[in-house]
Amino acid sequence: MYKACIFDLDGTLTNTLDSLTYSTNKTLEEMGLETITKDQCRSFVGDGARCLMERALRASGDTELKRIVQMLDSLKKKGIKIAVFSNKPHLQAIDVVESTFGKGYFDHIQGQSGEFPKKPDPEGLLWILDKLGVSPEEGIYIGDSDVDMKTGKAAGMFTVGAEWGFRTKELLVET
Repeated sequence: MYKACIFDLDGTLTNTLDSLTYSTNKTLEEMGLETITKDQCRSFVGDGARCLMERALRASGDTELKRIVQMLDSLKKKGIKIAVFSNKPHLQAIDVVESTFGKGYFDHIQGQSGEFPKKPDPEGLLWILDKLGVSPEEGIYIGDSDVDMKTGKAAGMFTVGAEWGFRTKELLVET
């Protein structure tokens, strides 16, 4: 029986593609560079803010939220702990999750920080499981990118690909 579900944030729990594209393009505009398209941004995300900007710089020379909340509520009612593990900077991850779902809704929120290597390294994911008192075999990791699939598998967890996110079903399956 599973005791915890840990979710990626961008593209999995929230559709932040528009805001990621907007903020990336504002930065590029301030630097006097060409902007990127939403499709370009979709292909650039998944490895953290720094990688997104590096990729954008090189390239520049109710999104189902109601259903997600119902699913999360159902998990909580069954006593399954829920957490977020994201490559988004830690304080931004907390801000997005708490402004979207409310403070204290998740059992733990962990974004990118100097404390752990970023995904696909499983160290942060394993730390969250330990904090929740759950073994890898008792947890599920849900994400929308090949990086997420690699992270969950490296942690020894059952890993689920969110087809509605930033990557294609084919890429999720082959990873």
